[in-house]
Amino acid sequence: MGGGGEQFNLFVILFVRCGSIGWVIWALSVVALALMIKFCLDIRRKTILPGDVHAVIRQHFEVKQYREAIELTANEPSFLSYILHASLSEATHGYPAMERAMEEAAEHRTTVYLRRIEILNLIGNIAPMMGLLGTVWGMILAFFQIVEKGGTPPPGELADAIGIALVTTLEGLLVAIPVLGIYAMLRNRIDALSSEAIVASQELISAFRPGTKKA
Repeated sequence: MGGGGEQFNLFVILFVRCGSIGWVIWALSVVALALMIKFCLDIRRKTILPGDVHAVIRQHFEVKQYREAIELTANEPSFLSYILHASLSEATHGYPAMERAMEEAAEHRTTVYLRRIEILNLIGNIAPMMGLLGTVWGMILAFFQIVEKGGTPPPGELADAIGIALVTTLEGLLVAIPVLGIYAMLRNRIDALSSEAIVASQELISAFRPGTKKA
């Protein structure tokens, strides 16, 4: 019975008595959760370097079906197709122009990915600050309670007020820690997969390098 009561009290403190700032933090957590799920689905190997698409493009290159490769990369939305299409579109200007176009396209698309997930970094930094704001405000109210009680409030009431004030800091950390962890993971995933896609693209367009015999 005691354990159940403690759990119920903790639930009440975290979700009922946390105050308006606490509710803002929980709202941020819901937004962050939705964004994390979306970004984890959007930023993965299937959308950056899909193996099946890579294999089909390689086959087009091996039989010199460059027009088909251009059409495929123009309609396929992956990172690999995007940078390859930019590169192949500059084929008439020579290999240096192709390589430069590929690098610029890769930098642009990588920047787009990083800007999208930056909102997680923002939430991860705002949440603990909101928690600290709630704690400071709660402590101010607790000290005013001391004044109203003539300097000697009941210790239980004062401890309760201070405890609830500290809850917002806990809530902020509970939101910030996983959000910043997922943000770091997504950044690493973007760096790793985009670099791998660039290497794959360079390998494919190397057939256009002067002095290289095309298959």
